Amino acid sequence: MFESLTARLESALGQVRGKVRLSSRLVDETLGEVRLALLEADVNVEVVNRLLGRIKKKSVGTEVQKSIVPGHKVIKIVHDCLVETLGTETVPLVVSAKKPQVTLVVGLQGSGKTTSAAKLAYHHQSSDRKVMLVAADLVRPGAVEQLMELGEGIGIPVFAGRDRNPVAVVRKALQQAGRTDVDSVVVDTAGRTQIDRALMTELGTIARVSDPDEVLLVLDAMTGQQAVAVAQGFQENINLTGVLLSKLDSDARGGAAISVREATGAPIKLVGTGERPGDLEVFHPDRMASRILGMGDIITFFEKAEQAMDAKRAEEMADRLIRNQFTFEDYIEQIKGMRKMGSSGELLGMIPGLRPAPADIQAVDQEIRRSEAIICSMTPSERTNPRIINGSRRQRIAKGSGTSVQDVAFLVKHFGRLRSVFQSLSTGGPGGAPPRLPKALTALSQGGLLGTLTAPGKGGQSRNRPRPAGNAKKPRTAKKRQKKKKR
Repeated sequence: MFESLTARLESALGQVRGKVRLSSRLVDETLGEVRLALLEADVNVEVVNRLLGRIKKKSVGTEVQKSIVPGHKVIKIVHDCLVETLGTETVPLVVSAKKPQVTLVVGLQGSGKTTSAAKLAYHHQSSDRKVMLVAADLVRPGAVEQLMELGEGIGIPVFAGRDRNPVAVVRKALQQAGRTDVDSVVVDTAGRTQIDRALMTELGTIARVSDPDEVLLVLDAMTGQQAVAVAQGFQENINLTGVLLSKLDSDARGGAAISVREATGAPIKLVGTGERPGDLEVFHPDRMASRILGMGDIITFFEKAEQAMDAKRAEEMADRLIRNQFTFEDYIEQIKGMRKMGSSGELLGMIPGLRPAPADIQAVDQEIRRSEAIICSMTPSERTNPRIINGSRRQRIAKGSGTSVQDVAFLVKHFGRLRSVFQSLSTGGPGGAPPRLPKALTALSQGGLLGTLTAPGKGGQSRNRPRPAGNAKKPRTAKKRQKKKKR
């Protein structure tokens, strides 16, 4: 997410690091690079000018305290101004006492409107609300069938109707929702390849019939500043309450995300971050600004962890770790839990200070898949007690998992190191304080499951990692060569 923009901004802001005072000339040079980075990211020109104006006004003449790293002060100024551009604060979905609560999902064809409607319905269902989807897109071939398939996959009923008039479909759907005590109705309206009068007339009629509490415009995040023109076109004809940015996980530039709120005033309420039904997040301007600047988003990281892991099961696993009863069954459960949280690249991008290259992310994914394959090729007794894995067992596991004997041996050793770390944590010293806590935590970060995530290769060590400088292999002496020949 925003990989290219983040890299350019980090490079531009690197010019001010180490400066005690920010002069007007230095600020102009830095802002010139920032401006170029934003324009290349397809951010709206007017939005770029307003953002840079705010940054320059706050930066010129700023004294950097001795206790603060100068670069941090500059980044904070840019961060604060970027948050202001993105919307200052989180705007929640409208909550109404009316029943059913109606949400119209509008947008152009190809923006991900129908998929986003299903995700929104799933989002409401996750809040213990009874939800109904309405298939009112009667223009695009296959739209009704697509929504019905999506609804079946998430267990939400879809009202299709037999009418070819979308207004009649919506009217009958609301009547049925009232009879079946539905809490929320999500209406997937028809889109067009471009904004036209027929589309707006139809949406206006549906809005009068349904009296919606929320009208969300779905915009494709990858369309850049073109999204601004689309939002303005809809805003002139229908009363939008917010924007849902789809396909944000595939956007490397961030032009639409930065431009829409500032240019139109319509708040971004939700963002699509994947293909799964649950990949819909509430938009937090401050967290998004942190991601764009490469500062991570640790709050969202922990929120995803809480959603992916059952609280009771997590407590049981923590107890097993402390008691040194952690097995390969628990290890693979952790891997599956991380997959529920999202892709490796997405998770690593949320951790402050970690912005790995695509090649490193691929290495991490490959290592996780290899570990999972090896564990799945073990017998239940081998997963519970890895000490019984001898040479013949390693060969069988390697053959079954499509890996090498060395891969199996390393994973078993890696797992043993992880268990020893937690054993040292539970040993305790005088007064009950763990004497080896700092050392244990260091080992955990380098060799545990966290180490598998944060560095490619085995336990943070790449398979083909070059020998560090100064540790070059010494050539054999004549005496050693002679001994080797005798052997």
